[in-house]
Amino acid sequence: MNAVQDARPQYLAALGQLEKLFAAVTPADLDRPTPCDDYTLRQLLNHVVGGIHRFAFMGEGGLAADILPGIEDPSDDGWPAALARAAARATAAWADDAKLGRPTSAPWGEVPGGMVVGGYVMEAVTHSWDIATALDNGFALDEGLAHTALAIAQLVLPSEGRVEGVPFAAVRPVAEDADVHARLAAWMGRKA
Repeated sequence: MNAVQDARPQYLAALGQLEKLFAAVTPADLDRPTPCDDYTLRQLLNHVVGGIHRFAFMGEGGLAADILPGIEDPSDDGWPAALARAAARATAAWADDAKLGRPTSAPWGEVPGGMVVGGYVMEAVTHSWDIATALDNGFALDEGLAHTALAIAQLVLPSEGRVEGVPFAAVRPVAEDADVHARLAAWMGRKA
């Protein structure tokens, strides 16, 4: 991925998709298992909102290592509001075009800001699939976003030799005719 490539429009679209998913979550759903090992839906929502705050913090000039990718549990009906606050912060933090080329301290090292944006597109779209899968309510995920996230993932996450501590399991096999969401999930190490 080019250091000056601008994936902010895709990130905003991914946030919009997350907003729709968060709005569909009910308190009864929060203890559901998710494709993310060891995360209930409640824990995954905490992680997603915290990850967006971490992304915003990096856009504000902070070091990724200085902030955890999680939040305190809001009240059961506070998830959409918590997401909206994080999304507004991230949007403001990355509004300046110059930040795309600025060295940024990401969880995976110092890289240009444009690469950080791309990485967070990949994360938001993948976690959208995780949430939709956990809800199992027929939510129609955006195929264009999934294609973008898969292209980024295939560029930055090797299929072989994933190391311990990287939050992605080995690439899983997937049917040749699998849709793009299943292919993304499999590349990220999830059972599609």
